[in-house]
Amino acid sequence: MDCRVVVEAAVPVYDVETPDEAIRIAIAKTGEMLNPDLNYVEIEMGSRTSPSGEELPPAFIAADEALVALELEMKVFNVEQEEHASRIARKEIGQRLENVPLTVLRVDPIEDEDESETSTEPADEDEEEDEDDLIPEFEELVDE
Repeated sequence: MDCRVVVEAAVPVYDVETPDEAIRIAIAKTGEMLNPDLNYVEIEMGSRTSPSGEELPPAFIAADEALVALELEMKVFNVEQEEHASRIARKEIGQRLENVPLTVLRVDPIEDEDESETSTEPADEDEEEDEDDLIPEFEELVDE
């Protein structure tokens, strides 16, 4: 089974004045720490809400320092169960992001691409026709 795992990271950023600046720096800093080993991890702004349900910006700034919520998404292949996928993602990302707290937000199984391709009839018919053109029939080979 293949899974898409989304992990939330709390990235500290220093000497910033605005939430937008903090988010840009946090994304760049996280990208530097993950590359080149984990260049396939997608980095996006996280979302935060207050206890009352109000949307908050992903960066909290105090005394020119910020804590930025980011969502890191990666695909994990050939796992036995979703819990296994989340442990792998946390370990791989956590090894490169030192002193950054991580929480797994969600694990979504990925549908097999082979199954989705075989369910489309026109593609199968085209493949059969192409195979017929490339491989001669047994009788044709015997006649030669």
